Amino acid sequence: MRYAVQAPSAVVMIRPHAFESNPETQADNAFQKSSEATDRTIVAKQAFEEVTQAAQSLVQAGVRVHLFEDDGQQKTPDSVFPNNWFSTHAGGHLAVYPMYSPNRRRERRQDVIDALKADYRVQDVIDYSGLEPDGLFLEGTGAMVLDHISRVAYVCQSQRAHPIVLERFATHFNFEPMAFDAVDLHGRAIYHTNVLMCIGTDFALVGLDLIPDVKRRAQVQDRLAETGREVIALTAAQIAEFCGNAIELQTPTGRVVALSTRAMAALQPWQIEAIERSARLLPLHIPTIELAGGSVRCMLAGVHLSARWPTNPLTKNAVSLGE
Repeated sequence: MRYAVQAPSAVVMIRPHAFESNPETQADNAFQKSSEATDRTIVAKQAFEEVTQAAQSLVQAGVRVHLFEDDGQQKTPDSVFPNNWFSTHAGGHLAVYPMYSPNRRRERRQDVIDALKADYRVQDVIDYSGLEPDGLFLEGTGAMVLDHISRVAYVCQSQRAHPIVLERFATHFNFEPMAFDAVDLHGRAIYHTNVLMCIGTDFALVGLDLIPDVKRRAQVQDRLAETGREVIALTAAQIAEFCGNAIELQTPTGRVVALSTRAMAALQPWQIEAIERSARLLPLHIPTIELAGGSVRCMLAGVHLSARWPTNPLTKNAVSLGE
């Protein structure tokens, strides 16, 4: 069915025990803010609690959550954003990605992959991480926003999305790549596409004004519109408030769109009405997490796989919620 293709009903989350804003990613992530003014222990505790509350809210909404712990021993400040290092795809496929920042490469976890294999039908794992020594990167569904229905991969061109890796992904997973330049109000390149765009089943949120090439902007808009979706334009100011960093999820009672309370507050009433014609908005309060330059979409790695067991999963290293 159409609804099952775009909106996953389960997600992977990582709960950090030593969260902090990553100094290695600050140079090209204009959304990132330093947390130096606040005690690190307090920041880490706040982030831990925010992830805990977000997971509980998702479960209450009917989403299945696989919650893994990051004890901080590997020094992975951005581990709360697992959607960058792996993605899953219908038909039993899983991709592992090459990461730009060296300390983010430590986020890749075999136990997460093994848990997914235990709970879901995984046919193969395609690992692109061996391209890192060649300086070739593609940071998962941060770098790409995927239209799973029309098989289009939308990509902001940046050092975190190399065209060679994108082409390989598109070939392996049968997506049409659609790359474009995007910049913020200060002319800085947008580091990840998923802060600019969210594709749901019946709508698309996109910061069209941040695509400077007028012709390419129109092509992106038309490509989204020809799928039958309502294209909801976001302003640059709304993008800065993470309005584009949302994800549509499937629940037993219908679809929801998970986003942050900060993003929700920045949406216009007409935009909320347009989204809620097909999906209920589910705001999550994560102000500490957002200091790291990502929001709700970055925190949730969607599971587009067929479950082996709808209940009683075999996952050993995660708390599986929402059975």
